[in-house]
Amino acid sequence: MQEFKSENVKLDSEFISKAIVKLLKQDIFNRYKQTGEVTDEDWEFCEKIDWHPVDELPPKKEHVEELKRILKEQSGKKYSSAKEFFSSLK
Repeated sequence: MQEFKSENVKLDSEFISKAIVKLLKQDIFNRYKQTGEVTDEDWEFCEKIDWHPVDELPPKKEHVEELKRILKEQSGKKYSSAKEFFSSLK
């Protein structure tokens, strides 16, 4: 782990990295809410950290209701894998 020293202040590079990523995500999310678009540069960053601004939006009410309906209808059925469950939703 690399440390940075400036006079009496010692900063951890991992802490700084996490803070920068958090600030970049916040900036991208705010611009996405305003424009509904992600720039190519932002998209490259999002791909590298496996994140998208949509991940931060609350689920739509109709999607929650649909999921509840599906789960209620299929509550007795057991699935051997997540893949089997999601393929049954189509």
